[in-house]
Amino acid sequence: MAQFHCTSCGEVEEHDLVTLEACASCGATSVVNLEVQAAQVAKANDAFRAAILSGGHPDYLGRAVCTQGVAAEGLDFVVHAQIAVAAFSEFTEDNDPYGDHTFGSVTIADKTVWFKIDLYDESYSFGTDDPLDDARTRRVLTLLLPSEY
Repeated sequence: MAQFHCTSCGEVEEHDLVTLEACASCGATSVVNLEVQAAQVAKANDAFRAAILSGGHPDYLGRAVCTQGVAAEGLDFVVHAQIAVAAFSEFTEDNDPYGDHTFGSVTIADKTVWFKIDLYDESYSFGTDDPLDDARTRRVLTLLLPSEY
């Protein structure tokens, strides 16, 4: 059973099909298999995360930032957090329910640090219209302490 999202009317439908030709609600042909989309976003997010140590990814554009709480721990802490986040691969249904690798948790010097990846438009003003459009999607990876959420 797969879920499909119509990008025209917003309807979400479940079907036994792998692909869906048109939305049952509005007839639009702009339907997305959410599981396939999540897997593609996860692949891009993983590449983006891994590249934060080398100045960024050439195709998956964006920035890495940290909150005041993480920054207050000092430069060594931030660098160790970035290294751990770049190498993170322990995604489970508990910490990644949508399968898109947008969230994780690492421990640095006995402190929990969360990371979150958000997908924006080119101006970082709104969410991206199409998370699979690498030319127009910008990623923001935020390092934060759980108390700052």
